[in-house]
Amino acid sequence: MTATIIGATGLTGGYLLEDLLQDNYYDTVRILVRRHIEMTHAKLEKKLVDFADAESFQLGLEGSDTVFCTVGTTQKKVKGNKEDYRKVDYDIPVKAARFCKLTGCENFVLVSSVGANSKSKNFYLQLKGEVEDAVKVVGLRSVHIIQPSVLLGDRKESRTGEKIAKAVMKAISFLLPSKYKAIQGKEVAKAMILLSKMEKEGATTYQYKDIKQALSTTA
Repeated sequence: MTATIIGATGLTGGYLLEDLLQDNYYDTVRILVRRHIEMTHAKLEKKLVDFADAESFQLGLEGSDTVFCTVGTTQKKVKGNKEDYRKVDYDIPVKAARFCKLTGCENFVLVSSVGANSKSKNFYLQLKGEVEDAVKVVGLRSVHIIQPSVLLGDRKESRTGEKIAKAVMKAISFLLPSKYKAIQGKEVAKAMILLSKMEKEGATTYQYKDIKQALSTTA
């Protein structure tokens, strides 16, 4: 079995990579990256991909049994350019799902966001909702959509706004509905792997309590 990760250098993707390399269910763990990364493992397969090039992207996904997509950018990285933001947060996951269909991979696990809604007036939530809508109609056998709120964990990059949000969310956590509670990125990663092994057909959405429940059933 081959698991392919898109977004392995991010917070959740990093935890996902670590866990998959230790998981006996998958024999090969492939990561699609824009540039070379210094990491080696007997199970690890690294593929340099130009995500804007359809052929390169599709070739990177061929032979996958499950594709995990945790890719995402920030306003800071794209300097506020919404079109550039869309190229990462919409184009990559939607194309990935479509290429999965073309290459015979029927199991797709996507990290989205709580509140995702294509009709939202908020740019980010609208975009995430559009991604979900587009992925659902591709026709894959199994689509698992994870909708976390604020993700906790150690990022390689500094995000001042996110640090403030994390502190606030922790302080008022007891006041929030469960789906808005902050959650550890490593918990999301573990849940993604567990869900990927389920023979569940159709598109299913998972929020905070669903993630926690998935983890508790194997504790």
